[in-house]
Amino acid sequence: MTTAHEIAEDVSDEEGDVFIDSEDVLTEVPDDGDHLMDEDDEAEDGVGDLPHEDSDVKDNSLQHFTTHSGSVFAISCHPTEPLAVSGGEDDLGYIWDITDGEVIVKLTGHVDSVCSASFSSDGQMVATGGMDGKVRIWRRVGTVDFRNWEFLTELQGPDEVIWLRWHPRGTILLAGSNDSMVWLWQLPSGNTMQVFAGHSGPVQCGEFTPDGKRIVTASEDGTLMYWDPRSPTPLFKLSPQDARFDLENITSLAINASSTLAVVGGTSGSARVVSLSKGEVVGALGGHDEGDSVEAVQFVDLAGTGSSPGVVVTGGTDGKACVWDLTTMRLRATLTHQDAVTSLLTHPAPKSHLIVSASADNTLRTWDARTGALVKEHTGHRGPILSASLGLQGSVVVSGGDDSACLVFTTEVDESG
Repeated sequence: MTTAHEIAEDVSDEEGDVFIDSEDVLTEVPDDGDHLMDEDDEAEDGVGDLPHEDSDVKDNSLQHFTTHSGSVFAISCHPTEPLAVSGGEDDLGYIWDITDGEVIVKLTGHVDSVCSASFSSDGQMVATGGMDGKVRIWRRVGTVDFRNWEFLTELQGPDEVIWLRWHPRGTILLAGSNDSMVWLWQLPSGNTMQVFAGHSGPVQCGEFTPDGKRIVTASEDGTLMYWDPRSPTPLFKLSPQDARFDLENITSLAINASSTLAVVGGTSGSARVVSLSKGEVVGALGGHDEGDSVEAVQFVDLAGTGSSPGVVVTGGTDGKACVWDLTTMRLRATLTHQDAVTSLLTHPAPKSHLIVSASADNTLRTWDARTGALVKEHTGHRGPILSASLGLQGSVVVSGGDDSACLVFTTEVDESG
């Protein structure tokens, strides 16, 4: 995917299934300690075509968090608690309370923009990744509440962190870098478990399969690789040399709940459906304007079973979010924004038919993927939205913007939707 930082510059399974043990560890990474930050006085160019200052903007958010002093590139909600972690252009991260905007802890130590920030799947750790190449880990202190956190370790290896992903059930962290490498660490030890090489350009996106057994990565060089985390050699690779797969630069990736299909989007304005069991392209999705990049992909489980091919949504710089039926490979609906779609989110069951789109047009919108109907528009940002995350079982969406603000919204008009 194109990172939030790039957007801001360019457009003004079970515990028994844990798959790696200590024998797989390659090297141990030392903790270099907490570092002082440099002041970054240079503001990035704005994003999008709409003005940042508009006194007529209707604000239907529940809460603002305005502590960042620059664009907010990353936001992630805690899996169970009313907390969010954000990271920004000001080289800082914050854990904060989404009910009142209170800072719980300031996450320091980066010397360049924090472009990724997220809670572990159990909510006990937080990771921040920066353009300085650092990955910094904090850990919850005590068991009474989630108000106390301590710095744990700094992980090094990447040149510049593009994205971070936690394992769906373990304290294992994956990072993609602009130097074509992908790093895998075990926490809390900080040991390097694997370094994946094979791409020849920045690794724009990557994910664990939902069953936790495999990894999919994709690069600006147009390649996709499917990995067993225990091996540095990919199980298969798709490249632009296969005309059926050529997407130019790959910018977005999603994997279905049954870990059998991946959908990748690229700068060609189209997407490909890839069978992870066969290692081949099984479908092509258009729908977006030629030359517009597919910046976000998200699977939607309309049946609530996770077993059928299902539905996928692709979001592009043309302002469209296209809803596709993967059984027929046909377009079901087109959802529209006035500027680039920057993020797509799907609700957990029992409301898995709801999706939220975020856009450089300064708005978020909740949609019913069954019909394509707009459920609610979320307004209040005065600049393009660069990141978004669902919290509290999907009842709220938290967004981070180019306007330096994080906003909290309810995702529906009422609880009967």
